[in-house]
Amino acid sequence: MEPFTTLTGIAAPLLRSHIDTDLIIPKQFLTTLVRSGLGRHLFHEWRYDAEGRERPDFVLNQAPYRQASILLAGPNFGCGSSREHAPWALKDFGIRALLAPSFADIFFTNCFANGLLPVQLPMEILETLASMEGPLTVDLPAQQVRGGGHTFPFEIEPACKAVLLEGLDEIRRTEANLADIAAYEARRRVEAPWLEIRSH
Repeated sequence: MEPFTTLTGIAAPLLRSHIDTDLIIPKQFLTTLVRSGLGRHLFHEWRYDAEGRERPDFVLNQAPYRQASILLAGPNFGCGSSREHAPWALKDFGIRALLAPSFADIFFTNCFANGLLPVQLPMEILETLASMEGPLTVDLPAQQVRGGGHTFPFEIEPACKAVLLEGLDEIRRTEANLADIAAYEARRRVEAPWLEIRSH
């Protein structure tokens, strides 16, 4: 997984409340287990009409937001079903940071597992960021969002921060603890031998 340190990019304003995972990536696109290619279906019902033509009034169909790497959203972003395809689609489109007042719990966890940074900021700050011209910078080491001469700090759990800074997915995080796992298993075999599964 690509580490996340500091990101400077275009921020697309989508300050709607309760954007659920079916709006982020509709159910008809969930048949794949491949993470690439889902970006073209991101917000499919908002981006395209019934004939598959782009809706010109949707923010991600407008310049410069077609190249957005930061998304500004409203409260409870990522609610609904716990589909991991939602962060896959966002990342495949090019989004690496999500700024919202709150996120649904499972979606929030899935972001860290897939290299996306979800940042919680008050709505009034998001509205200020949306009104700014030019790029924003999301600085994970410093825990700051910067733009238009303003700096806004944000909080993040140290373990979640480390996962993104080091680019560790769940497998790599497990591999980093293999020595501790082996030591635990050896100790358990001595202290609780009845837990061992024996083949006959």
